[in-house]
Amino acid sequence: MAFPRSFSLRALSRTAGAVALAAALGFGAAASQADDWIGTWTASVQPVWEPDFPVPTNIPRNLWSQTIRQTVRASIGGKQVRVVFTNEYGSQPLLIGAAHVALADKGAAIVAGSDRKLTFGGKDSIEIPPGAPAISDPVALDVAPLAKLSVSLFVPRTEPTSSMHWDGHDTAYIVSGDQTAAADFKPDSTIVSRIFLSGVMVDAAPDARAIVTFGDSITDGDGSTVDGFDRWPDNLAARLVKAGGPSVAVLNQGISGAMILKDRMGVNALARFDRDVLNQPHVTTVTLMMGINDIGWPGCGLAPNDKEPTAEEIIAGYQQLVTRAHLHGLRIIGVTLTPFGDSFAGTPFEGYYSEQKEKIRSAVNDWIRTSGEFDGVIDFDKVVRDPAKPTHIQAQYDKGDHLHPNPAGYKAMAEAIDLKQLLGNQ
Repeated sequence: MAFPRSFSLRALSRTAGAVALAAALGFGAAASQADDWIGTWTASVQPVWEPDFPVPTNIPRNLWSQTIRQTVRASIGGKQVRVVFTNEYGSQPLLIGAAHVALADKGAAIVAGSDRKLTFGGKDSIEIPPGAPAISDPVALDVAPLAKLSVSLFVPRTEPTSSMHWDGHDTAYIVSGDQTAAADFKPDSTIVSRIFLSGVMVDAAPDARAIVTFGDSITDGDGSTVDGFDRWPDNLAARLVKAGGPSVAVLNQGISGAMILKDRMGVNALARFDRDVLNQPHVTTVTLMMGINDIGWPGCGLAPNDKEPTAEEIIAGYQQLVTRAHLHGLRIIGVTLTPFGDSFAGTPFEGYYSEQKEKIRSAVNDWIRTSGEFDGVIDFDKVVRDPAKPTHIQAQYDKGDHLHPNPAGYKAMAEAIDLKQLLGNQ
């Protein structure tokens, strides 16, 4: 069957829901709620940047006859699971020779009895064309909200690690050979990035919905604890579970280094909005926290030759995202940019902050708060700024680089979110 160019996972979700309803009313055959799916975890995929960029990736250039086991934390639970792999930035087909999902235990170990082999159209392996994703067949696995999952994939031939998520902040374990079904193994190496993995889905409850947190490193979790699941979206997911009621997935689509207007550590916000937000099944709300890198990078070691954007240019990017969200029936919540006074002072990235750049941040935040174009505002600037020096983050919330919050900061940010405003009246 051929689908139109605009066809998406979101549309697929709606179609599956309609088929299920028809079946329940006796109008069709055998569809059930298990045909409907929602993301419980995501990681926005990035290309590997060029060697001239001053931040190293610290990931292997390729995998060859190796297994990589990656840990994720579900935001909502389900009885069935599907895993989304990606070859988005590959220039050649990606062969996944075997893949498994299980409940995660300590380190590289999995919980006994939870291992499930993944198939693709009934086959144990799949070759993914360049630029494409691959979604596994469903497997029965009882996943509780906030449960940790291990996703293992084996590549039998040399595969460039061209599609990754750099700032994974969770340990991934790499070992020789096909160890996808192993209960545990001693890794040959570890990394804290994602490779070829972009999502995990569960069967959707009738009233389930998703929130996408769309942002940069402060959403991605720079400054959080490795393997600690204490980013602000993680804390938000835990709050929503504790609050009870219908399932609300929190899908973290932050990319460290992300910008509204330019590419480098991932494509710009306008280019990835469809993939990371609009195409997510059952998404009803998106939070937007991005723009500080557009302001901070120009003129420092990250982008020494770039021209400083105006506040108006950044705001124009926001307006495009607001329009696109509303055209798809989504609520979009604006999030203020947090203080960055003296960010990276005394490092090769000196110049990330200046008084002129602070004026741009202030103008952008004023627009977020007062324009009325967003469906709500989350004022993280107010939460973490130093009352005595509002251009700076409070010391108790500072990772140490004067830009990124630490775990205490991320917790305070998540706790400050008005859940009624976030969720709306849906």
